[in-house]
Amino acid sequence: MLPYKTIDEASAALGRPLTALETLWFNYSATKSDYFIYCHNILFLFLLFTCAPALYVLLEHLSSLANNNNKIQKYKIQPKVKLSLSEKFRCYRDVMRMFILVVGPLQLVSYPSVKMIGIRTGLPLPSLGEIAAQLLVYFMIEDYTNYWMHRFLHCNKWGYEKIHRVHHEYAAPIGYAAPYAHWAEVLLLGIPSFLGPAVAPGHMITFWLWIALRQIEAIETHSGYDFPWTPTKWIPFYGGAEYHDYHHYVGGQSQSNFASVFTYCDYIYGTDKGYRYQKKVLKELKDGVKSNGLQNGGSYNSSTDYKSD
Repeated sequence: MLPYKTIDEASAALGRPLTALETLWFNYSATKSDYFIYCHNILFLFLLFTCAPALYVLLEHLSSLANNNNKIQKYKIQPKVKLSLSEKFRCYRDVMRMFILVVGPLQLVSYPSVKMIGIRTGLPLPSLGEIAAQLLVYFMIEDYTNYWMHRFLHCNKWGYEKIHRVHHEYAAPIGYAAPYAHWAEVLLLGIPSFLGPAVAPGHMITFWLWIALRQIEAIETHSGYDFPWTPTKWIPFYGGAEYHDYHHYVGGQSQSNFASVFTYCDYIYGTDKGYRYQKKVLKELKDGVKSNGLQNGGSYNSSTDYKSD
């Protein structure tokens, strides 16, 4: 709850007039508790888990109805693997069950730790530069720590069989499978997401953006589609859907592509060699097919279901 009763009091405390965004924030949050503001995370996560993957499902479904499936299908990373709407809904249902039983309650009880590290809700609002710098820190810290936790779950037989195997039930992932995981993995991988804000605490708005962007990124990398026009193609060292899809394609034996967002850890520690070798082989096969005058619609599928660039 803001310590000001009026906008004039807030302006006097800041020594300047409130900006338009600060006025909106004041009007919305002035009489609401910090805990209520923090709990908006639950609503945001619900909307993201529900709506963002639905866009991919809707796009694929409408394209199929329009008998224009090839325009979308050519961007599907594992084109031979097709899930029905009921199978996709079942994944969403299981995600929502985990959301109700684990994610939501975890958000409700984690507020004291958020308050303790210094996430603020008051004025002034952070500048765009401050938000961007903190988000970069959050992504870098989460990516590095997530890499090692993820790698451990694959290198440790018990960890994979008892925990991480659940997430790998989708060898050809879909957007709804991004948060699909064992409850223990949900708790474990929540730690890297919290470390960034703990190291560089900022405003609640920055925290909201962090949670939203991280989930949107996870949904994109699990979408099963590698669209060439996605803006994330311009982000240096960004993995993307094709990069992470290979990790699911290999499955439990995968010792490659552990990174959650960026690719530098896999490159530094040599855990992207299988992926790079696969791309090299598929490219050679694709070039060989082209040299023989065979047309394959712009992509080559080996005896497996995996597609090269």
